[in-house]
Amino acid sequence: MRVAHLIASLEARYGGPSRSVRQLALATAGAGHDVEILTSAPAAQPDEVVGRLRIRTWRRGWPEAVCPIPELPRQLRAGSFDVVHHHGLWLRTLHYAHRKSARDGIPLVLSPRGMMSAWAWRRQRFKKQLAARFIHPGAFSAVHGWHATSHEEVEEIRDLGFRQPACVAPNGVNPPTDAEISAARAHWEAAVPATVTTRVALFHSRLHPKKRVIELIDLWAALAPAGWTLLIVGIPEQYSVAQLRAYVMRARGTTQIEVFDGSEQPAPYAIASLFLLPSHTENFGLVIAEAMAHGIPVVVTDTTPWRQVNEPNLGWCVPWSEFPAAVQAAVQAEPEALRQRGRRARDWVLRDFSWARSAADLVAFYTSLQGGSK
Repeated sequence: MRVAHLIASLEARYGGPSRSVRQLALATAGAGHDVEILTSAPAAQPDEVVGRLRIRTWRRGWPEAVCPIPELPRQLRAGSFDVVHHHGLWLRTLHYAHRKSARDGIPLVLSPRGMMSAWAWRRQRFKKQLAARFIHPGAFSAVHGWHATSHEEVEEIRDLGFRQPACVAPNGVNPPTDAEISAARAHWEAAVPATVTTRVALFHSRLHPKKRVIELIDLWAALAPAGWTLLIVGIPEQYSVAQLRAYVMRARGTTQIEVFDGSEQPAPYAIASLFLLPSHTENFGLVIAEAMAHGIPVVVTDTTPWRQVNEPNLGWCVPWSEFPAAVQAAVQAEPEALRQRGRRARDWVLRDFSWARSAADLVAFYTSLQGGSK
């Protein structure tokens, strides 16, 4: 099968999809299919070829917020694919994918990537209405199938009235190597000396209101757990590192809180004893799975699709109203009890979340849609 994945960017500053789409494409190519990722960056880049995967990156046009790629329509017309799979909403690239699907009679699959949650749908509603009408007109109704990373995301799609077939194919997670763990530990212990002498509760995600990072700082300052450091490492977006550091200085009192830009740095899981993510919403939350793959128990809100961690005592997935009590319970737990939760979480997530399985499920889904796209 010949598969085209369209995504606005693979730059790390755009969060989880920039990593997960690449991993999904690699797994699909590894199963013997011909796969291309068509994407953009501030400047064009040479093609990257890994086995049967080709990544093609063109210069992004203006305005960057809607991601026009002047060269992409012509390239799509010249390409031959069996399916076109777009990741994300409100972008001009979805219009290109829609036109390719209609012209060639091939399935159009759309991954909302969390953008159809009630919280996300309400934000900047007027701009989204304009995008649906003028940036990618008719694309939603033309979709042949939806790709969701959780059953909760399928419910969000249905709640908005879309009835096309849907495939649940979660993100996968790769086990960290000993070398990766050792290098990351050395890097972060040098960058944050307090992590050598205290236990670390880690927030690792985009610095965005969706993640409740300000609320987490307030919560940590109120709890002030002895012997712990809250380490916030993220990709600056609506908050800068300087803004958050200034907020910490006003809010923390004597509580240990450190904030760092995670761009171009190793992921800091290796030094963490606990992972915290109180998001308003997540369609999957790749960082949650990655934390568990490193053997770290998680405390997350139940607006992420991770309620399964509760029953076997892998971590805590609770409503926001109960989040402070869950954090309190976690930081007061004996170190060995936390480590046991983390080990169980690691075994579970590495067993049940693989890129190969998700790629196989999606290829089967693509095949099922082909008859209805002609």
